[in-house]
Amino acid sequence: MTTAASLDREAVPARKTGFRHVVAHLRSDPWASAGAITIAVFLLAAIFAPLLTAIPGQNPYTYHLDTLDDSGAPIGFGGGISATHWFGVEPLTGRDLFSIVVYGARTSLLVGISATIVSVTIGVLVGITTGYAGGWYDRGMSRVIDVIFGFPSLIFMISLTAIVPTSFPRPALIILVIGFFGWPPVARVVRGQTLSLRERNFVVASAAMGARPLHIILTQVLPNVAATIIVYSTILIPGMIGTEAALSFLGVGVPPPTPSWGRTIGDAINWVQVDPMYLVFPGAALFLITLAFNVFGDGLRDALDPRQGGRSR
Repeated sequence: MTTAASLDREAVPARKTGFRHVVAHLRSDPWASAGAITIAVFLLAAIFAPLLTAIPGQNPYTYHLDTLDDSGAPIGFGGGISATHWFGVEPLTGRDLFSIVVYGARTSLLVGISATIVSVTIGVLVGITTGYAGGWYDRGMSRVIDVIFGFPSLIFMISLTAIVPTSFPRPALIILVIGFFGWPPVARVVRGQTLSLRERNFVVASAAMGARPLHIILTQVLPNVAATIIVYSTILIPGMIGTEAALSFLGVGVPPPTPSWGRTIGDAINWVQVDPMYLVFPGAALFLITLAFNVFGDGLRDALDPRQGGRSR
């Protein structure tokens, strides 16, 4: 007797996507391994920021005005790099740049990961329900997604963050705003896969045997789109980090004196002709974390995609 389980085994290709296989594939991919190590370093730096900045002088909220000359520029080579200030100090304020980069990782990773969770949660919910339900609901939500895509999102984010009262917690506002504009691409990807899965024999058989739509979505559809969701989330995080940096660069991100790579880069623009070192460290940190998530997500996609056959590069 044919059952939904047997149809499932017949319809879905065998996948070598166990945890050990994924780890082995990532370890065999030098780019993915480098990306994973870089992400781990930034995560550890963000978690243990107080320990890393416990050295005298390494504090993002302390103003070392004695390290500046009369014009507000840091005294010494490379923006004031010294045994006390490993990356130098900020112009005008004298704040330690190493501690700003370390604590800035907290801001960027918190916003990037949290906003991605918001986007993926909304996108998966909308994508699976529209793809499985179809009909007028699918058509209506598709038009809503088109409308959101039509908005100049960055301009709208700037306007929204500027008009919301400052009493509202700024990091939470940034996370919600960025997360809201990030869900439509997720919904489209998940909807497309759900439309394909809805016609598969094992889903049709489950429905014919009286399984409720919610049960089918949770047990048949969601497990088959989980790999795509994981990979897309990994690749979505750097975009969220970049958006937060752009908002802070424009002065509407997290408020000072909270350390932020974007605001530090924006402040460095005015001093780059005096000494480009002010721009190098926060810019390099933003570049490295963005590249790391992208190459790691690329390797994770290959490891989880059954069509890749676990191939190594």
